[in-house]
Amino acid sequence: MANSSDRRPILLDFEKPLAELETRIIQIRELAEENEVDVSDQIHLLEERAVQLRQEIFSSLTPLQQLQVARHPRRPSTLDYVQAISDDWMELHGDRGGHDDPAMVGGVARIDGRPVVIVGQQKGRDTKDNVYRNFGMASPSGYRKAMRLMEHASQFDMPIITFIDTAGAFPGLVGEQEGQGEAIAYNLREMFRLEVPIICTVIGEGGSGGALGIGVGDRLMMFEHSVYTVISPEGCASILWRDAAKAPQAAEALKITAQDLKTLGILDEILPEPIGGAHSDPLKTAETLKAAIVRHLAELDQLTSEQRCDLRYQKFRSFGVFIEAGMMPAR
Repeated sequence: MANSSDRRPILLDFEKPLAELETRIIQIRELAEENEVDVSDQIHLLEERAVQLRQEIFSSLTPLQQLQVARHPRRPSTLDYVQAISDDWMELHGDRGGHDDPAMVGGVARIDGRPVVIVGQQKGRDTKDNVYRNFGMASPSGYRKAMRLMEHASQFDMPIITFIDTAGAFPGLVGEQEGQGEAIAYNLREMFRLEVPIICTVIGEGGSGGALGIGVGDRLMMFEHSVYTVISPEGCASILWRDAAKAPQAAEALKITAQDLKTLGILDEILPEPIGGAHSDPLKTAETLKAAIVRHLAELDQLTSEQRCDLRYQKFRSFGVFIEAGMMPAR
């Protein structure tokens, strides 16, 4: 798990009041030490206020603010979680048809001694790493690599764990030339037929078909401040209003948050995050994720492969039900 304790915190816009209060606490503590004055009671009150303020801020985030948290550069990534929750890990490379896409990682691991295959999008930690990882936007080779590993899991009866964290599939010309749409569509079809348990978790930003390309499963979980959307709010605003500044309105309308998707019946479970977001306590966040995965695997083990495939199919067929205005449902 990446350790950021020796680096300055990266503050989001809505965290500035909290940062000002914490700076004030540090200043008072330093002055007290210099002048040998006991201000422990005052500091204690300010620290309590800081905790309360943090809770207030993160309990009332707007959808666009939750998107900012989901995109936080220090938010735990797929490889961070793999390191934290697995006993052993062997990364596997290449799609055996083109090349190895570093934006999509996968391999064989053990979780509590049980062999599993883990696949997920991987964003970079800094500019150089982001360029190498293509900002987590996988190419067709990445989705074909993911499918190769999932077929390997099915062949050897290993559960599949996927971690979704991408703004979308790579939208460049080369991606289109290499069959981006076909690669994602193939994954969607084939994941429905795999007979092993599949658990998908949105750990950060779940964007468009790029997210869905590894998102067909028996269980879909999302972290509290992650998002899942057909298009980014900025992109939606640019298309509808030709004004990216209207992203807040688009984020509200798109229903991108875990809370929205749970209400719509798309999401199976919301995983709580530490106050301040997953990046504020990555190890605790990983413990929450591991416990949920182990629990859902135990539930899915009670079903036959035929039952899992049928329920998986029915789950996705039930999405998007609506009633047009003025029409009554058939009796």
